[in-house]
Amino acid sequence: MRNRLALSAAALLASAPLALSAQQKAPAAAQPPALLASAQAIPLDRVVAVVGDVVITQSDVTERLIRKRSEGAVIPSDSAGVHAFVRASINELVEEELLIARGKELKIEVPDADVSNTVDKQLKEVRSRFPTESEYRTELAKAGYGTPDEYKRFLTDQVKRDEMIQRTVKKLREEGKIVQANVTDADVQEAYDRAKGTLPKREANVGWRQIIVAPHPSAAAKERARAKAETLLAELKAGAEFELLARRESMDPGSKDNGGDLGWNRRGKMVPEFERWMFSIAPGQLSPVVETAFGFHIIRVDRIQAGEVKAHHILIAPVIDSADVARAKLEADSVALAWQHGAAFDSLARKHHDFRSGEETTLLTPYPRAQLPTAYQQGFADHKAGDFVVFPIGGGGAAQTKYVVAQIASMQSGGDLTLAEVKERFRSRLAEEGGIRRLMESLRKSTYVNVHEDAVVVAAMPPAAAARTTP
Repeated sequence: MRNRLALSAAALLASAPLALSAQQKAPAAAQPPALLASAQAIPLDRVVAVVGDVVITQSDVTERLIRKRSEGAVIPSDSAGVHAFVRASINELVEEELLIARGKELKIEVPDADVSNTVDKQLKEVRSRFPTESEYRTELAKAGYGTPDEYKRFLTDQVKRDEMIQRTVKKLREEGKIVQANVTDADVQEAYDRAKGTLPKREANVGWRQIIVAPHPSAAAKERARAKAETLLAELKAGAEFELLARRESMDPGSKDNGGDLGWNRRGKMVPEFERWMFSIAPGQLSPVVETAFGFHIIRVDRIQAGEVKAHHILIAPVIDSADVARAKLEADSVALAWQHGAAFDSLARKHHDFRSGEETTLLTPYPRAQLPTAYQQGFADHKAGDFVVFPIGGGGAAQTKYVVAQIASMQSGGDLTLAEVKERFRSRLAEEGGIRRLMESLRKSTYVNVHEDAVVVAAMPPAAAARTTP
């Protein structure tokens, strides 16, 4: 016989002592009076329903009501609405018992090890709400749980029960016992009409393609950087300490503080020019000055093993000045003009896009506008789908400034979700729910189920009225 007299973990977390700190209490008027009253004076021994050889008591119903409240359910304020809400909660308990019984027939087991992590996390969450162990134990006792060990055993039972139901449904679905129902467009429309007032709002979003144009150093700046790298290489060959020189001179922020240490690397991680030298020199040797899109490098190989090389490097990058940024802006404008006049996007991207920094070129999946960087929000403002826009990003000095050349592929304002946007989600959910309903109808036909309607009325009554009808 099943007669759970304590509250579930969810109910514990939602109840006044444990949902709030020991110094803060929930206002008494937060729930409908009839429902609160029934939770405060529970006829624990009243039978509400029988499923096979399992008894569902009024305390089980009260537990479920508190749990649903903790999950955000809106409790009706009128007596008829409360009665319907209670009746639906009882029906949930009945269906859960039917599924648990079916799971036992299928010999589904839930090992303790599979639930221990969930239990430990929930216990930690509850315990964290109290500053002292004494307050924690006091509130457990007030809630009817006794000691922490007793509460843990009860919580373990609840988690195991939920997991049993989930595994049973999964098994029945795998065996083809849950067949999705046919859903018509009218069914979807009706479900949408019922739910549209509670659906989340659509976020304003935008999709686009882009070419990022980065400024390039002048020939004179490159020569100055090369000359400095050659000077450093000469110092190293004369006996200067590599790590000390890297900390002082390298312009690679990722390795500078570590003395230029790059760690272990496989092929394909670095740019080709860098990799050719890193994988061709022996441990302890220095490379010549190696030019890449990032600047000029000096590489020292430390160790080699199968497919990997451990190395250090020093990077000297050419200085980017305002004239270089101005040239990048002219380049971005010319790219936008060519793109608008029919030039192929892929060809323009291969020639102008800043691939070295890993910038994306295609972001066609709608992206929430509120989550875009400020520069993108400003750049897309007052534009529509199909527009071409050019705007700067970076702003951390000339070396960090780049220009975005973008074509807006889609732009949607925020607001209510339309039927077209949610139609397939609704159809899928309704088909699944229909399959579950058919399964439950089948289980009810093969199992003894008796719901005591007079007990349903009592469960929804204030305590005074309930007392008058209780034997």
